Amino acid sequence: MKLVSVIIPVYKAEKYIADTVKTVLEQTYQNFEILIINDGSPDKSIEICQGFTDSRIQIIHQKNKGVSAARNTGINHAQGEYIALLDADDLWTRDKLEKHIEHLENSPLVGISFSRSAFIDEVGKPLGIYQMPKLKEITPALILCRNPIGNGSVPVFRQQVFAGIKFQDNCYFDEQLHHFEDIECWLRIALQTDWQTEGIPEALTLYRVNSQGASTNLVKQVEDMEKVLDKTRSYAPDLITQYGNLAKAYELRKLARWAVRLRSPNTAISMIHRAIFTHWRIILEEPRRTLITLVAAYSLWLIPQPVYRQIEALALKITGASQKRRILQDESAIE
Repeated sequence: MKLVSVIIPVYKAEKYIADTVKTVLEQTYQNFEILIINDGSPDKSIEICQGFTDSRIQIIHQKNKGVSAARNTGINHAQGEYIALLDADDLWTRDKLEKHIEHLENSPLVGISFSRSAFIDEVGKPLGIYQMPKLKEITPALILCRNPIGNGSVPVFRQQVFAGIKFQDNCYFDEQLHHFEDIECWLRIALQTDWQTEGIPEALTLYRVNSQGASTNLVKQVEDMEKVLDKTRSYAPDLITQYGNLAKAYELRKLARWAVRLRSPNTAISMIHRAIFTHWRIILEEPRRTLITLVAAYSLWLIPQPVYRQIEALALKITGASQKRRILQDESAIE
């Protein structure tokens, strides 16, 4: 069995970190090391980690530099042939590593194996909805516009992948970015190496919708998206010329949906308006997603909260049931 290095950056995660570490220790694939990167966490997160006695756990300390720097530290310490990333507030299903290692072992051209994700709330309760990306034929344009990998707790890599994108001071993730560092890294892998990215249909990552998390800093995310576009333009100008505005519009629309979930109608309306202004053709190209986001933003503003919550709950139930059926169909198709 090949060794997997699981890298967990930790900063202010005392509410979640014990469950996150347990979700690795309980994997059906047991040949792993856990590299916990203490990114200068000021709370009791590391004290909780020190309570685990498993010899496969290593705690590495550094000053607070952000998630990109913590991942870089982990990659530089990793001994495994495969590297898996896991954020300190997310969880895995018990067969996560087993499924990905099987996928990579059977697919020699694939350098990044990813899965779908199921959303959970702050206390770990399933929300019944999923991230449902395209799984095959992952192009740079798709990564830029859609980020099929979805979040940083999804991918499992061959270690050789990172050797192909290493830059100054053994860095792999851009430490100047605090959002979109994932997409920027995935883009460089797709554009600068021959490794393929491919997904498997199961929802093997449980992604926590955390109102205090980095994903809620919506304005800063737009700024970092611009930085990613500028950086990528420096070495892949044709990609950004063709897809830059479309990618930005998709991201603004996604942030509008986040604002709806955070019950911030003014921000949601502003974001969806900016999305349409940036690339108005998303109304024609994807009318359903765009109009649903627009209606949700204005409904949050106009409809009394108790009524809105009932409508939202029904919509999520219908959406989740449809997504679950698709996951089961896709799983059956590859068996």
